[in-house]
Amino acid sequence: MALLMTACNKPAQQTTGINPDNLDTTACPRQDFYQFACGGWMKNNPIPDEYSRFGTFDQLGLRNLEQVNGLITDLAAEQHEHGSIAQKIGDIYNLAMDTTRRTGEGIEPVRHSLEEIATLERKDLSAFLGRSMECGLFGMYVEADAMNSSMNILNECQGGFALGEKEYYFDTDEHTTMIRAEYLKHIARMFTLFGFDNADERAKTVLRMETRLAGAALNNVELRDPVANYNKMSLGELRELAPQVDWDAFFGAMDIQTDSLSVGQVRHLQEAARMLDEESIRDLRTLFAWQVIDGAAGYLSNEIYNANFDFYGRLLSGALEPRPLWKRAVGIVNGTLGEAVGQMYVAKYFPEENKERMLALVHNLQESLGQRIQALEWMSDETKAKALEKLNAFTVKIGYPDKWRDYSALDIDPAVSYYENLQRAAKFEQAYSLSYLNKPVDKTKWYMTPQTVNAYYNPSSNEICFPAGILQYPFFDMSADDAFNYGAIGVVIGHEMTHGFDDQGCQFDKDGNLNNWWTPEDKERFDARTQVMSDFFSAIEVAPGVHANGAFTLGENIADHGGLQISWQAFCNNEARKAPADRLTERDGFTPAQRFFLAYANVWAGNIRPEEILQRTKSDPHSLGRWRVNGALPHIQAWYDAWDINEESPLYVAPERRVSIW
Repeated sequence: MALLMTACNKPAQQTTGINPDNLDTTACPRQDFYQFACGGWMKNNPIPDEYSRFGTFDQLGLRNLEQVNGLITDLAAEQHEHGSIAQKIGDIYNLAMDTTRRTGEGIEPVRHSLEEIATLERKDLSAFLGRSMECGLFGMYVEADAMNSSMNILNECQGGFALGEKEYYFDTDEHTTMIRAEYLKHIARMFTLFGFDNADERAKTVLRMETRLAGAALNNVELRDPVANYNKMSLGELRELAPQVDWDAFFGAMDIQTDSLSVGQVRHLQEAARMLDEESIRDLRTLFAWQVIDGAAGYLSNEIYNANFDFYGRLLSGALEPRPLWKRAVGIVNGTLGEAVGQMYVAKYFPEENKERMLALVHNLQESLGQRIQALEWMSDETKAKALEKLNAFTVKIGYPDKWRDYSALDIDPAVSYYENLQRAAKFEQAYSLSYLNKPVDKTKWYMTPQTVNAYYNPSSNEICFPAGILQYPFFDMSADDAFNYGAIGVVIGHEMTHGFDDQGCQFDKDGNLNNWWTPEDKERFDARTQVMSDFFSAIEVAPGVHANGAFTLGENIADHGGLQISWQAFCNNEARKAPADRLTERDGFTPAQRFFLAYANVWAGNIRPEEILQRTKSDPHSLGRWRVNGALPHIQAWYDAWDINEESPLYVAPERRVSIW
């Protein structure tokens, strides 16, 4: 412990980490803390035309992308032995960059798929859906069994509607109605570009069938219920549930054998299965042709790419121009050979001392959360004991995996098209996922690449993970003092820890099983407290006449709240352990407490287009950046104390109305 604390505390050599250029000192922190803390950053970092939102996550992601691009282009400039990692990385990058070749190929790379669909008969449908990488009415994937987290199981999930959120098919507000009308035009335009006749009629068919699938789907709030979305059954029960699918043919085409699976959304699967019988074969062919077109549009000619961007990028999210080609190419390499790139990235850009300091922070935050659990007045000793067991069982992953993925089975061949190579990569990923089916869970597996600017909590393995990509400024700064790092990465750590105890995570026990460990009275009190948060955020107007969805964003809002409380207490604990002469003092015009909350706010600095606000309100379980500051901080007493916030502030929330959970 002493060694960890020594590594964590070097106040004499460290800066405050606060960049005054990020502030808007013309704003009053009591009136609009987000503007005060982030206004300078927002002014200095207008949204680039290719972005619909640009914030600190995006800025750091861009820096990482540039670093990764440097690693990749060095490989892409040389010839390498076929089958080597260097060859695969270099060739997929060069294929992604070669728009001249793709323009010459036109739609030829997908012609075989479209011709196959054009001759499909009803008897072929189940096997076709099992083997197709492009088409489907529902999805299949492998992950830990929610009721037996040590073993992997096959899971089914809803799908088949390209707009993703069911609200796009049913909401009647002016904006959503416009999106549907433009989507219809977009489908027709794409069918025309791919050489189909009767494009307008085909577009109407697609929209009607996607609307049917979306109508049977669960919405994003319903999808957050892990119990309702776990329906384990035998193959015999699956056949009874959805008899229209020839499941032997379907699984045979996937080349898998299993005697059970969990159906995620029962009603949707039943509706999808009925469609195989009730819809005409002509209309089913039209839907599947659209799925091929929609999936391939980003990887063919510039004309097709730009037409696709006009709807999904420009109209739906508000971006003004496509991402530069090199960024798309790096994104593809990251998506197909992510850990191989990550291994190079870590070797060059991730110092081991960062990992050591992170371990110290994680340890201190675990201690803080334990203290907070023990001090809870609303929770019984029986439930506290279970909560502490879960906390102490956390697995912590920092930086990069202990073992790297094997990509030897992935064949990247520059002699075939870019699109075909991406199909090979998709099949490789599917085979990789299915290789875990009905086998013990690999606890060493990572679900993000090391270069990713993000972090996660996985309830089935009860683990928190912080890739190397996020362990940089403004989230983490080895040269900054503890006020900064506890306010920034400390809250991120606390956020991920709290996911183990949010409204979803709290339903999983210390071993990652979906298993109630609460007394009924404690769970009732917990639900009442989380409802306060749901109601608070639902009252926030994010755009004229549009409110946030507090039920949808509940888990992330709980995690923000818990992360702030946990990290603040850990920071105070850490300061108390120091000798008085080593404790942080006012610097650069701000107290340590003020610097803590400025560091937190700067994590969420960003600009966003109006279209993206509307899209994210439907699709993103996170609150918008402004409200992760101005919505979260008014529930934190230490913030009131640090900034002298009183009843006259528009951000003030009376103590009896504040959220109080962890």
